[in-house]
Amino acid sequence: ASVPPDYQRKQTVANGERYVTEELADLQDKILNAEERAKALEAERFVELRTFVAGHSRRLRELAERVAAIDVAATLAEVAVHDDYSRPEIDESRSLELVAARHPIVEKLAAAGAFVPNDTALDADGERLWLVTGPNMAGKSTVMRQVALNVILAQMGSFVPASRARIGLVDKIFSRVGARDDLASGQSTFMVEMRETAAMLRGATKRSLVILDEIGRGTSTYDGLAIAWAVAEHIHDAIGCRAMFATHYHELCELATTREGAAAMNVAAEEIGDDVVFLHRLQRGGASRSYGVAVARLAGLPAIVLARAKAILAELEGGGALPSGGTSRMRRIDAEGRAQLDLFAALDPEPPKPSPVEETLAALDLDRMTPLDALVALHRLKSMLG
Repeated sequence: ASVPPDYQRKQTVANGERYVTEELADLQDKILNAEERAKALEAERFVELRTFVAGHSRRLRELAERVAAIDVAATLAEVAVHDDYSRPEIDESRSLELVAARHPIVEKLAAAGAFVPNDTALDADGERLWLVTGPNMAGKSTVMRQVALNVILAQMGSFVPASRARIGLVDKIFSRVGARDDLASGQSTFMVEMRETAAMLRGATKRSLVILDEIGRGTSTYDGLAIAWAVAEHIHDAIGCRAMFATHYHELCELATTREGAAAMNVAAEEIGDDVVFLHRLQRGGASRSYGVAVARLAGLPAIVLARAKAILAELEGGGALPSGGTSRMRRIDAEGRAQLDLFAALDPEPPKPSPVEETLAALDLDRMTPLDALVALHRLKSMLG
């Protein structure tokens, strides 16, 4: 009897009655449907906004393009000032001159002041093909890539990482650098290399820039050298474009003596004992060695493996016996210290040479060996005797 008249009985329970008012019922309805109503309102506002933006889409796109252009230009300007880039000269010639050029990424990763800049001078109407030799890890690929990157930066409107640059317009850049396979399509590393080289030879013009790294390394020595030689000749004779060709086939440097537009270059290194110091400096002339064993030492190969490799290398370079007992037709060293192919010459009789065990033992560097290395070397030498 004490319940107000505006209360509406809702439920009877064991010890009482439950009531609700109209105000509470409305509040309950709002609470239960709030999420759904919020989503509906949000969708409604979104459609309104979308319709409004669509009406101004052209202005927004133009604004975005202008802001993006300002962003790119400001970023390139900041990098140019901070990293001491210079303004390149772009002309209609077919020359390419870079003075103290640098690789924009490698320079950042190297210690301050450690990056060695290099000069480049190519001309499609003159000296257009550089045959670059030198040790592994000396920087051949870096030099070639920095040339291509300088061209790209210059022709996109940026300053370039060089003290001076004069670039004749380049229509295409072809790069065959690095080794990879394509397992999904069943193509080996060598097949991928050959397909990319074929595309380059078909598409390059006299105004193109070509950088090639280690063409022919994925097959036998003679096949690889033959392909590399033919590709280099075609680039020089038929295409006539500016090109840099890095190779460990030192015999390719002979092209510099038979082609007016070819020049032999090498990335300098100095050998100190069994170690090699990379100078990263591009200079005239071909390299006499690749220092592969020295690089293997830097990579941490066991001492006994390095010693055996040195002994085998000496045999191969001298045209002597192979480890299996056969004869090597691989290389001879000429009077100037350059490795030369000796494809057809018969070997002259030579006096008996030390055994493989003696050669390997003589090549061991005892001062660098740990006790464990010594035990491994001793075990290997004993197995060689067997």
